[in-house]
Amino acid sequence: MQGLAEVWVYLAREPLAALTATLLAWLAAMRVARAARLHPLANPVLFAVLLLAGALVAAGIDYRAYFEGAQFVHFLLGPATVALAVPLARQWQAVRASAPAAVASVVAGGAFAALAGVGIGHALSATPEVTASLAPRSVTTPVAMGVAARIGGLPALTAAVVICCGIVGAALGPAVLNLLGVRDWRARGVAIGTAAHGIGTARALAVNPTAGAFSGLAMGLNALATALLLPLLWRLLAG
Repeated sequence: MQGLAEVWVYLAREPLAALTATLLAWLAAMRVARAARLHPLANPVLFAVLLLAGALVAAGIDYRAYFEGAQFVHFLLGPATVALAVPLARQWQAVRASAPAAVASVVAGGAFAALAGVGIGHALSATPEVTASLAPRSVTTPVAMGVAARIGGLPALTAAVVICCGIVGAALGPAVLNLLGVRDWRARGVAIGTAAHGIGTARALAVNPTAGAFSGLAMGLNALATALLLPLLWRLLAG
């Protein structure tokens, strides 16, 4: 018990307190998700976000102060994204055979997602900054924040929108695909990865390895296409 107390005192120090709270929230969220038998609506990311947000509001802690301690988790987003190449390599034969169709689907889906975000902004009479923040909403968070900053958006707002889109896509995407009669795991993976980026890909990997591999491929291609094309198109249209 004395050793455990010493560890807790160490972790309670700044900036490790924020990192400890993040890990504890995730562990609690995973326990809730397992208790719900990993139901699509029992998304651990959503539970962890709600737990952390509630704790920060209750304690009166500013988000910037929290992020100073939890930025190591933000740093791990990059390596976690790169690690998605592992299931992609394991399914390489299937990916190579379906590459042309997958690329075309990702480009079309990414373009539609960006246009939908801009359309929603215009429909709600949002400011140009908010509209620009909605454009890269279907891209993984680090890339989306960078794209938003380049086209005049608000990276913090983009990050929140991206996470919400990922949670909704991971929770409702499989049900929508079932309703549409999409049974091919390759097509399901491409759809989830394009619309719900990393959060959806994590869900796809938990369901089927082929769907997870194609979801990771779609997420990467969508991020690449959006990072290269969206700022250029945005500048041309703004001009």
